[in-house]
Amino acid sequence: MKRIGIFLLGMVMVASLDAQQDLRSKQFNLEKGLAIEGYDPVAYFTQHKAVKGDKANAFTNQGVTYYFSSAANRELFKKEPSKYEPAYGGWCAYAMGAKGEKVEVDPETFTITDGRLFLFYNKFFNNTLKDWNKDAQHLRMQADANWNKFYHP
Repeated sequence: MKRIGIFLLGMVMVASLDAQQDLRSKQFNLEKGLAIEGYDPVAYFTQHKAVKGDKANAFTNQGVTYYFSSAANRELFKKEPSKYEPAYGGWCAYAMGAKGEKVEVDPETFTITDGRLFLFYNKFFNNTLKDWNKDAQHLRMQADANWNKFYHP
């Protein structure tokens, strides 16, 4: 009887983890389960530029798959994923702050502030990074508050 209880508890824990991962993957900006359109999240910090990752260096963290440009970057990410994951699930930081909306991004339009990666929409003559820079502190506070409405870990 005790073994059945332990087995059932284990099944509930696995189901709960799967549900959390599924919810997280629905909250993040993903294209077919892939984050940042395949760009390497670590390269933003180490190379200070957007670098395409390689499927051969893929890693999935809590239901979100990232590509890395090198095995070394993948290993850095594995050690501390929260350090490298983009803010607001990879949605446009400006739109999250200004309107509380999830808006697609251009992975090559970014900034790193206080150790956080922020991505921005940049299409059709509308580079939201420029607008963000005009009032970054206020927009960041608003974006943090708005993201909490969407993201429930």
